Amino acid sequence: MADEFMQLTGFKELASALRELPQKVARNALRSAVNAGATQIRKQARLNAPVDSGLLKKNIYQKQSRSASGPERQTVIVGVRSGKARNKDGSKKELPYYWRFMEFGTSKMPAAPFLRPAFDTQKDAAIKAIADKLDERIQKYAVELARK
Repeated sequence: MADEFMQLTGFKELASALRELPQKVARNALRSAVNAGATQIRKQARLNAPVDSGLLKKNIYQKQSRSASGPERQTVIVGVRSGKARNKDGSKKELPYYWRFMEFGTSKMPAAPFLRPAFDTQKDAAIKAIADKLDERIQKYAVELARK
């Protein structure tokens, strides 16, 4: 799942409209829209996640990738926190390192995926959320321009 992504193409008109807006407004509108789409997938992944202690469900996140984002491209990652982390008091934080075993299975355990099905079932809702949020943000900016 780490290498899987959703790429929307065929939005030439949108790209040209975004270029006409000031760069900051276009970037913020696009970031907000992509986040709205990623939220749909993250919520479904949390619903799909197996619940034992609740640790896995709690550690499903979404985050903007600044290195893979730009003025006309925004990348948001939906994943599971794993690795090493510390609480605010300095103690070790328990993270669900086992999520990969659940998602992909092992030689002794069949896969019980929760991330990929979330993407598969919510990609249309994510596209709709992206379009709705873009429309909302562009309309808001148009109203602000009309006031000036």
